[in-house]
Amino acid sequence: MLEKYCIPNIVEAGCDEAGRGPLAGSVFAAAVVWSNEVIENEANGEWLDMLDDSKKLTDRQRNYLRPLIEQHALSWAVVEVTAEEIDEINILRASITGMQRALSQLSVVPQHILVDGNKWKPYIPPGQVLEIPAQTVVKGDGKYLSIAAASVLAKTYRDEYMLRLHEQYPQYHWDTNMGYPTKAHYEAIRQYGITPYHRKTFKLNKP
Repeated sequence: MLEKYCIPNIVEAGCDEAGRGPLAGSVFAAAVVWSNEVIENEANGEWLDMLDDSKKLTDRQRNYLRPLIEQHALSWAVVEVTAEEIDEINILRASITGMQRALSQLSVVPQHILVDGNKWKPYIPPGQVLEIPAQTVVKGDGKYLSIAAASVLAKTYRDEYMLRLHEQYPQYHWDTNMGYPTKAHYEAIRQYGITPYHRKTFKLNKP
């Protein structure tokens, strides 16, 4: 099992995002808070043991875990930052903004934040004046349960979104590439042009 928490006996939130690298589509960010009762309960051990970096899990595993996370988490939130906003503020800022928006939608105010990656900006919750202490963790989605859970939520919500967009634009093969740069995606851009969902500040022509 991954690490249950960084600091014990406090309200600790894990954050992650999905979709930084694609040429098209929004980036999705999530935040998850576990209660000690859930992560210390041996009855939950089997599925908690399965939690890991969402990229290491199969679609079936992610879709199995998502409702369990949503049911058992003390609080969770998922938000979307659109391609238009990504183009306005850049993908790094969009990712951090998304994670902070997810934190602001939690039903509890965390006392400590775990962030996947190595970049962060000070976060002050709405209506408060003090910054919440945060720790960035490189490959944190493979180290802490809260970040892993956030990665599963962000990934599954984004995949569902890209499948809906695929129904509108099947020629880009977003049902398989999820907007990421693939040979077929570049070829479709070359043949059909770009959509309103493409990130115009990204390199959309194959090098």
